[in-house]
Amino acid sequence: MSLIGGIRPPIAVLSALLLTLAGITALVLGRVDDAGVPRAVMTSQQHFAEDGAVALRASIDESVTDVTRSAALFGAGQPVSGDAVLDKLGSTYQKWTGTAVVEIRTGKLVAARGETVPLTSVDLSSLKGEDGLAPRMVRLRNGEVRLLSFGLLTWPGKPQLLLVASRNLKFPGISLGQFRSIAVVDSAGAILSSDGIAEPESARNSTDRKDIKDSAKQLKDFAQRAARKAEQDPRSSKEPGSGGYQGVSGSLLGGKPAGDRSVAGYATLAAAEPGVTTTAGGLGLSVVAMVKVTEESGGTHSPVFGLAAGGALLLVGALAVAVLLGTVQRPLIRLFLESRRLTRGDLTRPVTVPGYGEAHRIGGALERLRRQLLGESAEATGPAERPTGLRRVGTGALLAVCAALLLAWSAPLMLLVNRADSTADVPRQLVNDQRERTDTLSDRVRRALNEGDADLQSVASLIGDKTSPEAMEEVLERTYNENRRYRSLYVVDSHGGIQAREGKEPKVIKSDRVSGKPLRLLGRGGKEPVVVVAAEIPGRSGAQLVGEFRVEFFNALLTRPGLGVVRLVDDRHRVIAGNTGFLAFQSLPDQHLKDLVTAGAQRLGKKPRPGGVLYRENGIRIAAAAPFSGSGSAESLHWGVVSWQPVDRLAIPEYDAQHRTVLAGLLGAAAAVACLGWLHIVVARPLSTLADRAEALAGGDRKTVLFPQHHDEVGAVTRSLELIRQQLQDQSRRQPRRTPSPQPTAQPSPPEQYTRN
Repeated sequence: MSLIGGIRPPIAVLSALLLTLAGITALVLGRVDDAGVPRAVMTSQQHFAEDGAVALRASIDESVTDVTRSAALFGAGQPVSGDAVLDKLGSTYQKWTGTAVVEIRTGKLVAARGETVPLTSVDLSSLKGEDGLAPRMVRLRNGEVRLLSFGLLTWPGKPQLLLVASRNLKFPGISLGQFRSIAVVDSAGAILSSDGIAEPESARNSTDRKDIKDSAKQLKDFAQRAARKAEQDPRSSKEPGSGGYQGVSGSLLGGKPAGDRSVAGYATLAAAEPGVTTTAGGLGLSVVAMVKVTEESGGTHSPVFGLAAGGALLLVGALAVAVLLGTVQRPLIRLFLESRRLTRGDLTRPVTVPGYGEAHRIGGALERLRRQLLGESAEATGPAERPTGLRRVGTGALLAVCAALLLAWSAPLMLLVNRADSTADVPRQLVNDQRERTDTLSDRVRRALNEGDADLQSVASLIGDKTSPEAMEEVLERTYNENRRYRSLYVVDSHGGIQAREGKEPKVIKSDRVSGKPLRLLGRGGKEPVVVVAAEIPGRSGAQLVGEFRVEFFNALLTRPGLGVVRLVDDRHRVIAGNTGFLAFQSLPDQHLKDLVTAGAQRLGKKPRPGGVLYRENGIRIAAAAPFSGSGSAESLHWGVVSWQPVDRLAIPEYDAQHRTVLAGLLGAAAAVACLGWLHIVVARPLSTLADRAEALAGGDRKTVLFPQHHDEVGAVTRSLELIRQQLQDQSRRQPRRTPSPQPTAQPSPPEQYTRN
């Protein structure tokens, strides 16, 4: 018999699968989740730390780029004094705590603004070449850390100057909410800066002071653990194929004190794309975000549920296998043995005919063939007897009965049992994290718009009225190549005519190119929103430098894991950008979202604040909205960021139990469909065909050759029937032909006299 064919392998595989699934069901469905902190909360803290790392990395890289680009732009123009350079930088950017201009050859301080730049910690003689101008961190006497960025100011015939900008390592625009702290950690585990933890002296009483000290101690412990985790390779820190954040990231669980428990997420500073190196990524910094959550004890279900489900599967599976063994396998094996007996010439005993379906028909045909081998004619054995009543139940119907038994166990698990939509206890921390992360993302987009405006203001002021058309083209090309947020950069006159251009063809029509607003949204009613930033060029009679943002730039800013669907909306609540597919200027899909945006934006005389809700309608969803809040030209747009996601995708105990239950039902249904389908293909369908051929052979068809389809029990019965057909053919050849005897002719009656004698 074939190893993969026949009736025994499918039944054996089905028995093994059901037995294994019963054991898994009893163990997995009965598992009690007693971690205290749901995995969804742990994962959310990891994503929060990743958001902080992304914001800090982007801020550092942008700061370094602004210094080097500004120095290059100053060097391309006419020589100016150090004070003029710093004044221009101060009026354009407000991101540095201190700036200075130093003569490299003598070390003389030419000009300074803001906080004193720690120049004594820098060896000016080492600042040569591109490697020498790399940013570096300097620790001040008070313990604070400053990041120094450098740029060379070079003019022909003038001493070479060094532009130095100092900034702290504070997080730009990170919304912490309550009971959360965040810190920047170096490779040794030392905390360079932190937010969210107050000084012990500011506590009102001794209890608060103790809580602050405990939090600071816990944050230091998390920082040490995160630094050790950051030493591993990013490719080995995640599951293969998981993707996500490019750096090393994860979550940490604190001790187990009474009441609240500390949970932290950590992430190293990494580039947005694999294989790309950035300035911030080479500093060896990590971000640690810590929050205190209320620990919940207990599990979602009792172990009795899993044991009951596993026991029920054992009973149902045993019944289904018993049906297959008793009504399908045993009759087929009996037919195989009876057919073999007939081919060997044992014709003394009548054939044992099975009671149901195709096996009954084949058994009846074998009995008729036995009698024919004994010398009876096909007509004498009679026609085929069709089964009636329950005897008509065939192999396909029996397989359907077994499938119904197994699906009676699987279907409730897939559709009815352990539904969590009405019983799920969603941790409040998840709603808080959704709100704070959305607020952080909104601030990130706002800062990106402000940065774009500041960049064009700086470039426009450097172009001035003395720049030649050739130099203007060079400045635009350098700006476009160094900053990929724009799809097009061009200079227009007071009437909207383009004087110089770099990038793609402008989408803004001529009449809309000149405006007094620095930031505008155009393209309403079209297929793509057009976000335009403009800066007036001094001394050129109303000429402006115009930049058109790429929509892909905003889409990339909104792409963050763990937030679900994210949309950037305008003041009319129309979609401008998103992390998934969208139609330009379409409305938000839910009235709850519209109300949430309206509630956050319409605060008369108050600062807009983010909002987060949990609502149960067509499933449980978490939603948050955060309008632009802060300084800069982007605030006047009145835009905002909205995010929402279904809770059933989060690792909450109730939904974990539901997913495990559905998986068990799917596995049971898959095992039933696979094995019973296997039986239908290799047994039921060939058996039905064989029954027709066997009855035709018993009815006198000696010409049709019977070919076995598979080397299994059905194929063996087919071969036996073929041998019987050949024997019947030989038997008919050996019988002599009978010629009809002549009819006697009528003789004349004898004479009467002879008769009388």
